[in-house]
Amino acid sequence: MLNAERLRASLPIYGLGEPLYFYPIIGSTNDRAADFARQGSPHGTLVVAEEQTSGRGRAGRYWFTSPDSALALSLVLRPQGLTLQTLGELTALGALAVVEALENVGIEALIKWPNDVLIHGRKVAGVLIEASWLGNELEFAILGIGVNVRPKSVPPEEEVDTPATCVEAIVGQRVDRHDLLLDVIRGVGKWYPHLGLPEMLVAWDQRLAYRGRMVKVQQLEGEVLGRVQGLAAGGSLQLTSENGETIEVAVGEVHLRPVDMSSK
Repeated sequence: MLNAERLRASLPIYGLGEPLYFYPIIGSTNDRAADFARQGSPHGTLVVAEEQTSGRGRAGRYWFTSPDSALALSLVLRPQGLTLQTLGELTALGALAVVEALENVGIEALIKWPNDVLIHGRKVAGVLIEASWLGNELEFAILGIGVNVRPKSVPPEEEVDTPATCVEAIVGQRVDRHDLLLDVIRGVGKWYPHLGLPEMLVAWDQRLAYRGRMVKVQQLEGEVLGRVQGLAAGGSLQLTSENGETIEVAVGEVHLRPVDMSSK
C-alpha cells in the first residue's frame, strides 16, 4: 500500500505535492482536488488515493481504480495566461510526465492524442483536465492522472473501448509505485514552465502514437478520417485526408481510434 509519510518526505518536487492529501479510498481525486482549489488551496496541491469508487476519464467515462494496484492522483494547477484554446497543453503535460516516468523503468510508451498513454497499442494511463473559469480567466485547472501498475488494475476487456495493459505486465517484475508516482510528479514539474513553448510541443510530437496511420476522430460535429502527420501549434492534430487535404483537429471532446485499412 502507498505510504503517505514516505511520499511526503520526498515532496515537494518543483513546487508540486505540497500540501499532500492521501486517501485509502475516495470517490474521485479530481473532485476532491477541485473542492480544495475552490477553498483556495495553492498551486501544487496533490490528492492521491489508493482506490477510487467514482473515478472517471474524458467524456464522463468510468476510470477503474482498484486498491493497491494503480496510481490515482490529481494536482491543483494555477497557470497564468492559459486560454481555452491552449488548455490541451495541460493534457500533454500529464501524458509527457507519465511517458518519461515509464522510460525510467525501461518502457517505451506513446501518447494517443490527446490524453492516453499506450504501450504496444494498449492503454496504460489516462489524463483528465478539468478547469474552472472566471469569465475568460482560468481560475484553476485540475490535472488528473491514472496509471495501471499491477495486473489487477487492468479493467476487463468488455468494459473498455481500448485494450488495456499495466506496467508490471511489460517489465515482468514488481514496480515501486511510490517511485513511479514521484517520477510522474517530477515530469509534470519539469514540463510545467514550458507550457506554450515549442520544446514541449516537440517532445509531445516525438511521442505521438499512430504516426502515418489512418485514424478516425469522432468530434461533436461529426467524424473525420485521415492519416496522422503530427501536431500543429497549440497541440492540434494534423491529418491528411485520402484526397491529400490537410485537416487540423483541435483538442476537445474527441475520440480517436486507428483504422484497419486492410479490411476496406
